[in-house]
Amino acid sequence: MPKTGLGATAAALPVITNIDPQPLLAQALRLQQALSFLGSSLAESDANRLKALQQQPPTAATIAQIQAILDPYCLAMVTINPEARVTVQRGPAPARLMQGGWTSFLVKVHNEAHATAELQVDSPNAQFPFQRFEWNPNDQKEKAISAGQVAQRFLEVQLYKNRPLLPSLSGLLLEYAVVQVYSKDRGQREAQIGFNIGQGSQDIGFRNVMPVLFTIAPAVKVVLRVRDHDGTPTMASFVIADGIQRTSANPADRSRADFRLTGYAREFNIDNAYLGQKSLTGIYPLPSRRVAETDEYPDFYFHPQVYRADGEHVFLPPGTYTVTYTRGPEYLIQAKQVTIPEGVDSTTISFDLTRWIHLASLGFHSADHHIHAAGCSHYEMPQEGVNPQAMWRQILGEDLNIGSSLAWGPSWYHQKTFFTGKDESLSNTRNRLRNDVEISGFPSSDSGHLVLLRLKEDDYPGTKKIQDWPTWTLPIMQWAKAQGGAVGYAHSGWGLEPVTPTKALPYYEMPKMDGIGANEFIVTVTQNVVDFYSAGDTPPTWELTMWYHSLNSGFRPKLSGETDFPCIFDERVGLARSYFKTDGPLSYDGFVEAIKKGRAYVSEGHAHLMNFAVNGQEVGINNSQLTFTGRQTVTISATAAAYLPERQDSLGAAIARRDPTQQPYWHIERARVGTSRKVAVELIVNGFPVDTAEIVADGKLTDVRFSYPISRSSWVALRVYPGAHTNPVFIEIGGKPIAEPKSIDWCLKAVDQCWRQKAKHISAIEKPAAEKAYEAARQVYRQRLQAAGQK
Repeated sequence: MPKTGLGATAAALPVITNIDPQPLLAQALRLQQALSFLGSSLAESDANRLKALQQQPPTAATIAQIQAILDPYCLAMVTINPEARVTVQRGPAPARLMQGGWTSFLVKVHNEAHATAELQVDSPNAQFPFQRFEWNPNDQKEKAISAGQVAQRFLEVQLYKNRPLLPSLSGLLLEYAVVQVYSKDRGQREAQIGFNIGQGSQDIGFRNVMPVLFTIAPAVKVVLRVRDHDGTPTMASFVIADGIQRTSANPADRSRADFRLTGYAREFNIDNAYLGQKSLTGIYPLPSRRVAETDEYPDFYFHPQVYRADGEHVFLPPGTYTVTYTRGPEYLIQAKQVTIPEGVDSTTISFDLTRWIHLASLGFHSADHHIHAAGCSHYEMPQEGVNPQAMWRQILGEDLNIGSSLAWGPSWYHQKTFFTGKDESLSNTRNRLRNDVEISGFPSSDSGHLVLLRLKEDDYPGTKKIQDWPTWTLPIMQWAKAQGGAVGYAHSGWGLEPVTPTKALPYYEMPKMDGIGANEFIVTVTQNVVDFYSAGDTPPTWELTMWYHSLNSGFRPKLSGETDFPCIFDERVGLARSYFKTDGPLSYDGFVEAIKKGRAYVSEGHAHLMNFAVNGQEVGINNSQLTFTGRQTVTISATAAAYLPERQDSLGAAIARRDPTQQPYWHIERARVGTSRKVAVELIVNGFPVDTAEIVADGKLTDVRFSYPISRSSWVALRVYPGAHTNPVFIEIGGKPIAEPKSIDWCLKAVDQCWRQKAKHISAIEKPAAEKAYEAARQVYRQRLQAAGQK
């Protein structure tokens, strides 16, 4: 709250008379409470004067005395005439702000219309610099906003409408509102600030808008000392909050502040959009003012968190904050309260991270094969996005060992300039970043999006623009594999929703085949071109049903984890990831080979199934296969670990109750056994659980063992559903392939279903080849079905 007696910038405001003093005094007392809560209390002398009025019978003199106390704090006076037209004039409060923080002012409202609408505030200097971009593959003319325009948007302005204040005007002739102003910059900046009570209430001649020249004091430079569990310097994720919930007056800002905090919600005790919370703006640096392309650090506006390495900084105004910090799912969530002192240029605060598990020390590295540097939630310079340096900070801050940043439709022509066919030069011995490709926004996208990893060349032969590419997926997969790449379908579950809703896993109803997931997989898996099948970012029943049926039909695609950041999930990279094993040092080639061999498991990070083996045959080694001449009882073993809070809180319970088709899809809370601190490790044989072992999710390593008789060729896996899933070990009995007739029949029917949905999107020149491939797939399934019937 600006102090009085510091040089008013406008004449005293007119005194409003002929009003009832009692409701005005009641509102003034609520204002005092609100300002105290916001850390902007009235001056002690003014608070005492207001308190004294409370002890006296209200009179006509009380009206003038209240205005004499409150008017010096007013940045503006709003007048609403009887026709509900709004005009504004500058108030006497000094226009002084603090960089990186909120300053509270009062607004005097003379409501001649007795309106009860919401008072709204807006400023062109507070509009977000980029608009959400909907990709049109035929439009290559979208232009980025200029740096000059970005520089003009330094402000955030909001009316505080939470308790003890009311969200709408009371209808009284006179009342006051609280407006809060945030500045990203320092120094002197002029802003245009306007008020209204809805469309059409603005006065003619822009009289509802006033210019304000702000003087903005510099914030305190807060240097962060960040140490890993072993004392080494590192980068971590920080959520810095003042504990005050604010709601933007701008509906577009409210939408942008609709942070999707599935993972962070429970961990950081922040409500999220899935549970009805629409705006969180008590976060620093203010998310809506972050501009990754121009700021010192490329922080993302759709995140509550920022990533900072040891020795890096944030700017904060003096005050008290709660800082929550971590570094990906293998770390505990910690919090500390910090106070930034006044009268200093800089201060230093130390943070020591704590792990609950260290997978790399156990031989397992983490990878997310599907992240993006442009499009969806990113800053809307769609041909630009952010650069590899910005994505590198995300990977380091979430302790992701491998990150595949995929160029796709909305970013193709610019992001492909970062493609080299090699690791990014930023990469080090513990973390690797590489630019590869997702076929999305391309002509074949209707048949399913493809992830292409370890490419040497990213332009399909004979193409100059996206529209030249094939209109179905098989040719692209064959081209990628011919150059040594690895190929899989993205966000597999989209389009695999069963026509008749069911929660069964696997289900035998037909999928709709109307989406952009692993739809054409049902055809291409028969061509031996599919290396992996993506999981973790779509409903698990939809994802896993198709995969289970393909395994039951004798095929061996491997499971790999992805987030599709920042499209399906934008909370952070690595929300779903693969944990893989290699024989040599960490490398991108080692990761790709591990995924192709199935020497990995998929996890959302809080459940782990390591060293999975059957009769000592470890998954991913020797083709993951055991061979017997007849019935055999096998021993299944693994090292398991999981982490849940000791007691389930209300948010965890809400996540656990959500339908499997609602986010978050893979989450450890969904695997909790009742309200205990246990999860169930399930033994899966040919797609069905046949045994279960419960473990305590306290972070400790636990050896699990099962014994199970195998009488026919089968695949065996472990899962913590829906938190983690291993790749399978294949058991061949008597030289027979794995062949479950019901699954093969499902796959055969799914080919027809896929053709009905996708044929219309395939070009006339390519349709004969596609028809041939679809029919070849049918023949494969028919032959396997016939052979299965002869067993």
